[in-house]
Amino acid sequence: MNSILTALQEGRLFELPDNDKTSALQFLAHVIAAFPQVPADVDIFEHVMKREESFNTALGKGWACPHARVSFEEDLMCAIGWSPEGIAYNAPDGKPVMLVIMYVISDTQRNHYLREISVLARALETYPSFEKLWDVKNLDDIRNYLLDLVDTAKESSGPDTRTRMIRLQAKAAPEALTFHDLSNLIVEPVTLIAIPKMKPVALTQNQSLLEWLDSTSDLIARLEAEGVYQNGGWRVIRRGVVAYQGGRMAYDCIAVRLNPLK
Repeated sequence: MNSILTALQEGRLFELPDNDKTSALQFLAHVIAAFPQVPADVDIFEHVMKREESFNTALGKGWACPHARVSFEEDLMCAIGWSPEGIAYNAPDGKPVMLVIMYVISDTQRNHYLREISVLARALETYPSFEKLWDVKNLDDIRNYLLDLVDTAKESSGPDTRTRMIRLQAKAAPEALTFHDLSNLIVEPVTLIAIPKMKPVALTQNQSLLEWLDSTSDLIARLEAEGVYQNGGWRVIRRGVVAYQGGRMAYDCIAVRLNPLK
């Protein structure tokens, strides 16, 4: 379960902004698309949804492991999403999904992925405190839950030094962390108001994002046609749209970008 440890170490654990399955998968897919390793022309969300249409990726006990199989070469990697309310995922045990681990699998990493999923499935069967997942209150609780689960999975091979180090890093002062990772990922809610024959109005608390949105020209057309817009550092993802009288439209979106390390 090294991919999960790496995701925790590199800040790839997020609270999902929506408890709708498609929206949750889209959110994680666009987070992964922001990884520097992922080519700009790879549509992670499309890959994930094609796999999801073939079979349901819920494991039961509040877990799901959707994945995208891609042609570019990269180590097995994942992003982790937590839903406080739970997602209706049609899981085999009928329980809502609280944890979504989204994997990206290159052709050379398929066996690695199958081994990791096998270890995870066994861990869920033997982990004595799996029901704690329903009681967690925040991301720190989820992080500790996952580290405990990994410890359980690795007991047969002896103490895991890396797991202990990640626990120590979590207790360190923020300024002591020096990972060049996704802990500097910015996720901002934004509402876009489209009025016929007028420039769209962006509503956001982020000044940099506001200036970037005001400088775009084909934003609404791209969001309407493709559901996503990217031209520079920000990626804007449409989550929903409401139509009003007079042809006015309100687009509920999230904007994602990596904040350059200084």
